[in-house]
Amino acid sequence: MTTDWIAEAQGVARGRRLDELSSPTPRQSACPAVPLSEAEICEAEVELGIAFPDQYREYLLRQDAGGAVNRLCRSATGWGWHGDSDTNYDLLTTAFPHPDSYRAYEDELVAREPLTEDFPNPNAYQAACEQWNAEYEVFQERKTSGAVFIQDNGCGFSTLLVVTGPHHGSLWFDGRATCDQILPLNLDDQPVSFTDWLARRSMDLVGW
Repeated sequence: MTTDWIAEAQGVARGRRLDELSSPTPRQSACPAVPLSEAEICEAEVELGIAFPDQYREYLLRQDAGGAVNRLCRSATGWGWHGDSDTNYDLLTTAFPHPDSYRAYEDELVAREPLTEDFPNPNAYQAACEQWNAEYEVFQERKTSGAVFIQDNGCGFSTLLVVTGPHHGSLWFDGRATCDQILPLNLDDQPVSFTDWLARRSMDLVGW
């Protein structure tokens, strides 16, 4: 059975939030700069279908739920991170995939990118390109399943906090803007903890 990748891409795209929280400057009342209560954190976890890593949970209880990271708060449409239009909420409950798990598929996908010489009919070539581009879009979106875009590092870079799967609690650097890679953040050759990461720059923790 042939996959309709255009329909798949449209479905996946709906997982991104386009409400008031995706704006860099939401209404102050929607995102107050105060710590969250245990009840609020539990409510957010239940609604999002995830369990926050322990150190991030402590941060939410003691800090203002924002600061160095995208602030977790509740809008009219539910809990989310303000200023973040990249996290896919529909994929939050899917385990974050280690890059090694999809490397072969990525190589195969790139290798079968449509070429004009393989399609004498221009319309067939255009249709093949549309399907391939949609499949590539879905693939890129699924690379960050189970992760929150916790910090915008500028220039198209972001820091990811994994909230689902065997890498729960780990931090990763989304460097796809230039190197097309998602890389783990490490400190002294070990995965950096959320608390240690707060005192450092993500780019200083990437093993380029």
